[in-house]
Amino acid sequence: MKLQKEFEERIGYQFCNGKLLKQALTHSSYANECHMGKHADNERLEFLGDAVLEIVVSEFLYNKYPKYPEGELTRMRASMVCEPTLAFCTKDLDLGKYLLLGRGEEQTGGRGRKSILSDALEAVIGAVYLDGGFASAKELVLRVVLNDIEHKQLFFDSKTILQELVQGKYGGDLVYRLVSEEGPDHDKKFLVEARIADVPYGQGTGRTKKSAEQEAAYETLLILEHKKK
Repeated sequence: MKLQKEFEERIGYQFCNGKLLKQALTHSSYANECHMGKHADNERLEFLGDAVLEIVVSEFLYNKYPKYPEGELTRMRASMVCEPTLAFCTKDLDLGKYLLLGRGEEQTGGRGRKSILSDALEAVIGAVYLDGGFASAKELVLRVVLNDIEHKQLFFDSKTILQELVQGKYGGDLVYRLVSEEGPDHDKKFLVEARIADVPYGQGTGRTKKSAEQEAAYETLLILEHKKK
């Protein structure tokens, strides 16, 4: 209960129905382990939150970029609601700390797993929608996902931005090297390193090579920005 109150402070929303928040933070592994019954986990709330998130992001982009064509708006929306970006958005909330996980997920790093974090964020959005209506859910999305949009754009467009930066200012090629690969086929974890002119820079992890490369590109951009100061 104390952790839930703490999380409410982090997201800036107080629930009338605390059971909705608990459900939003309940992973299926915990629900199964504790025999909580059917639909006790956050998967249905995730389904709802995904739809709310999409309409809020769509409206935001439509208003913010009036000259962008439909195709560009669609690309931006897809980048902003994808798993790596949503997981990135949970860092300031420290969302992993508040999740209810089964022992197996706990022991294998579930609190930091991007898929679990992104799903939980969508579930929290869905829970806020049911508890306080669309306006409350929209406010949460604006505060957590759409705040500091320039910085978020640096993250979800990191590969393109880095490629353009390397072509314009640095000699040599930009390549992404696979450092390690572990886990079963259904739950792979890739570690990728970005290299410029064969010099190693940022690293990233992900369930796909593409998402790991995105994080590696973002970390490289931060390193290069720091070097300029």
